[in-house]
Amino acid sequence: MQLSKTQYRKAHDFILTNARMIERRLFHYHFEQGDTSGVFHAVYAYRNPDGGFGHGMEPDTASPESQPLFTLMALESLEEAGLLNKDLLLQDFMPYIESITTAKGGIPWMFRPKGDYPCEEHFTTVKEWAALSNTAPFLGLLEKYNIHHPWMEKAEAFVWEEIDRIKEKHVFCHLCTPRRLTFLQHTKSRVKATKALADLKHWILAEGVLCQDPKEEGWGLYGKPHSLMYAPAPDSLLSPIFSPAQIEKDLNALVTKQQEDGRWDTWYGISEGMKLEWAGIQTLWTLKVLKNYGRIAV
Repeated sequence: MQLSKTQYRKAHDFILTNARMIERRLFHYHFEQGDTSGVFHAVYAYRNPDGGFGHGMEPDTASPESQPLFTLMALESLEEAGLLNKDLLLQDFMPYIESITTAKGGIPWMFRPKGDYPCEEHFTTVKEWAALSNTAPFLGLLEKYNIHHPWMEKAEAFVWEEIDRIKEKHVFCHLCTPRRLTFLQHTKSRVKATKALADLKHWILAEGVLCQDPKEEGWGLYGKPHSLMYAPAPDSLLSPIFSPAQIEKDLNALVTKQQEDGRWDTWYGISEGMKLEWAGIQTLWTLKVLKNYGRIAV
């Protein structure tokens, strides 16, 4: 099953009329041969003087305060557009990352807002301890760009300890797992990485992790992942663990999930505006996956 030209046009129009500037510029980059300067400026609009990123980089909060997760999201968007390099990582990101690193050597997932800003409840109750899901991908990107920095030694020890401690916990999270993969793909500790990757593959295929019924409410959202969330492209690191039939089934289901106005929806967001922003993120992600698998009619 393919996304028809009409369906694609609806998705195109939804993004341009409802999504944040960052998704609009990334769409332009991926689908309209756009340059990367627009992506760069859209991402840096969220940057604060302390070097961190805030201002609702994830549309669950209106807080302008810098957050570790938002800073990682900025890095991921820059990497997606091929904008990351050694100098940018060291000059624009490393000082903030060092400033928020805990005594254990890791980066917290989030900080509780200091100001009184609208946000989802989980922001106000978040545990501010170091998290594998933030530390591993940043360390992996430093490794990818052949950076050697004193911060990395303690961070790597923390990451391996957390991988051993957490094991299969959070493999249901379609964001945490790919971020762990960023580290496993680029770390120089290949023997450890090979074992950790094998464990990860085993845990993802365990009963109850994948949501097998596309008709189930929440299919493809947090806690109910399908195969494409782990293998968003045929050459993804985890693609070999899924059968062609599984991939085919989920691609077909993904096409059918498009809404009449062109969006792929979520249940996220504390306001109508934020719900539209989340839908813009989800719609762009879906289009990229369908493009990767050659499922958009041209």
